[in-house]
Amino acid sequence: MSVLKRIFAVVLILSMCSAFAACGSTDEATPSSEPSKSSDAASPSNSDNKDKKPIYVGFVQVGAESDWRMANTKSMQQTFSEANGYKFEMVDCQQKTDKQITAIRDFIQKGVDYIVLAPNTEAGWETVLGEAKDAGIPVIIVDRMIKTSDESLFTAWVGSNFKKEGEDAVTALENALKEKGVAADKPLNIVTLQGTMGSSAQIGRTDGFAEKMKAHSNWKLLDKQSGDFTQEKGQEVMESFLKSYKDINVVIAENDNMAFGAVKAIKAAGKTCGPKGDITIISFDAVNAAFKAMIAGDIDVDVECNPLHGPRVEEIIKALESGQKVDKIAYVKEGTFYAKDAASTISSRAY
Repeated sequence: MSVLKRIFAVVLILSMCSAFAACGSTDEATPSSEPSKSSDAASPSNSDNKDKKPIYVGFVQVGAESDWRMANTKSMQQTFSEANGYKFEMVDCQQKTDKQITAIRDFIQKGVDYIVLAPNTEAGWETVLGEAKDAGIPVIIVDRMIKTSDESLFTAWVGSNFKKEGEDAVTALENALKEKGVAADKPLNIVTLQGTMGSSAQIGRTDGFAEKMKAHSNWKLLDKQSGDFTQEKGQEVMESFLKSYKDINVVIAENDNMAFGAVKAIKAAGKTCGPKGDITIISFDAVNAAFKAMIAGDIDVDVECNPLHGPRVEEIIKALESGQKVDKIAYVKEGTFYAKDAASTISSRAY
């Protein structure tokens, strides 16, 4: 080989090595889940990320009794994905507290890193959460709260101020009646479709509404019964109310699915509801289907209960992973939505 060819071959080899080195530097860049960093810091960070064991999250869900609950589940599933560095397992406990307790014990046996609990009812958790505490597993509670004399049994709670929601429903009713031109001093007969008895949402919404409605001496609560947060039971209870009471002016439905059931029962009885109807309906949750019901003229007002807890729970877990302290209680911001605004608002809703 001539000297010239040898020189050319050396230059070519050196060029190829440089190119491969450059490609290697690009491939070792910061993972997409991390902010951009300098190339000096990128390589070890990427290596650490590849070797890092996924965070194992066990989610004990109440069930799938409502549109709200399914949106809540979806938020958790999307947040705690494998791509985001998690091993996620969920148990649907079909609205049974005993199944939730069993699921918690199973997760303790599996050695999960975190337990996320959406409790069915407030009472009955001290023993099993004590077992989780003894195992060194942090418990994060979402949505409904628990009753306990030992707050060290759970690390944090994320959810809604249910009592305030009940109070907000009184304001919502006041405004809805004003929109209909109903005189403020006109006697009103009210029935309430309550949620699962003993749950935080049922207790808070029932108590909040009852306390604030005391300011209206002309409002009368005819009856209240549990529709268990389901459309079928809500319809069944509303049918019973309509048979028992001839003059119902207002229905307070403690979630949207029960409101949908109430609407069906009211229409089947030959009565009307909504902004232009005889019966005013105030609901809770504000899921997408409820906005459609408001647009259709079936529901007057909806008090929001935000189900997208996944990102909030992840913030807590990330803080705990980095050794930070977290707030014990975190209320989420929520609003009240009226039928007249539903058409212009529905496109911006995430659930």
